[in-house]
Amino acid sequence: MNKNEIIQYVKGHPSGKVKIAFADIDGILRGKYISVEKFLAAIESATGFCDVVFGWDASDLAYDNANYTGWHTGYPDCPAQIDINTFRKIPWENDVPFFLGDFLAADGKPSSVCPRQLLKKVLHDAEALGFTPSFSQEFEWFNFTETPQTANEKGFRDLTPLTPGMFGYSVLRSTLNNPFFTDLFELLKKFNVPLEGLHTETGPGTYEAAIVYSDVLEAADRAVLFKTAVKEIAYKHGVMATFMAKISENLPGCGGHVHQSLWKKDANVFYDEKDAQKMSETMKRYVAGQLHCLPFVLPMFAPTINSYKRLVEGVWAPTTLTWAVDNRTVALRVLNGSKKSCRLETRVIGADVNPYLAMAACLGSGLYGIKNKLSLQAATVGNGYRDYSNGTLPNTLEKATAAMKESTVAKEIFGEGFVEHFVQTREWEWKQHLKAVTDWEYKRYFEII
Repeated sequence: MNKNEIIQYVKGHPSGKVKIAFADIDGILRGKYISVEKFLAAIESATGFCDVVFGWDASDLAYDNANYTGWHTGYPDCPAQIDINTFRKIPWENDVPFFLGDFLAADGKPSSVCPRQLLKKVLHDAEALGFTPSFSQEFEWFNFTETPQTANEKGFRDLTPLTPGMFGYSVLRSTLNNPFFTDLFELLKKFNVPLEGLHTETGPGTYEAAIVYSDVLEAADRAVLFKTAVKEIAYKHGVMATFMAKISENLPGCGGHVHQSLWKKDANVFYDEKDAQKMSETMKRYVAGQLHCLPFVLPMFAPTINSYKRLVEGVWAPTTLTWAVDNRTVALRVLNGSKKSCRLETRVIGADVNPYLAMAACLGSGLYGIKNKLSLQAATVGNGYRDYSNGTLPNTLEKATAAMKESTVAKEIFGEGFVEHFVQTREWEWKQHLKAVTDWEYKRYFEII
């Protein structure tokens, strides 16, 4: 639809309302319903949205260490704009019109702390070099036959999985609870978040979905919407979906791998038929850039305390600064099958990630390698968990955040305003974790100490 057709659809919808949403620093969609009249006024100029969404964490607890906003600013409204190009109809809400938006600074320029604006900034850098980035994300997640009420009553312990057993790629298990499985595929397509594939993954009640590739901004929009849409569709079936990176030490973690390539016109500039590994010099520098930057941007790939429970040996998540061709034990997996499909898969990323930040970090660090003509180290042969030639990943959010805070690379790629705010939010996250008394502590110390 063009702009006039979208406006006519909005005006004609019987609900008389529009749903809008903005992504916060954690990738959580914060939004509301507005009247058609308010929407029409907003798209002609701008709207406002309380900037507390960048002043609190995922649990709505106010940061006490952030400069951007807080009690010292009074939590004013932040200028915001609705992106009419993100128009969708929500098929599980009677096709009510839906839009995403961006936050602005007081002077009307892009906000330095807005994740979607950050991705736009990095996209502009790619376009300035003549590249069109093509991206997609895939997610693994667990499903439980619970409601928010029952999960809370159980203290989020001993939850009932949607299905028992470790049925990865199971045709049998996709038949069990097929109405939910079918709704995911069909309703997401109607919501313009088309899936390339959907299957069961190893773990009780675990699914995996790959989203169809597109330009990087649309890919991130789809990924952000995917996570919320899956949860909403699950609610309709009496199911709770979680994108935690690790729900149990005894089960595999949940990845949110990002696939990426760069194009010029209709040519994939990552592919070189004459190279032994089918990789162009551009791709090699892009991969080298990600390897170089990984220790300094890791919180954008692994943003929570729980993220680092996934990044351990032997459970399909990387721990070392490594790359290889079609090897699932390394951080960066090159897939070089053809000039159409040649791409990089960044496997560090977990399902708990903010897709805007993850894709900005992938693209920004890859472009860093291209701009600085970085050389690519030799590929890992065999077990990536045992290749320490280029070092290992920081193994806690505290260490990763400290590395990012001290990094000149992160500030160069993303700007000081974003890095300052994002680092402060991750430092807050770590401090909240230190206060908690866990089940592990009770089991270990309660009687014996």
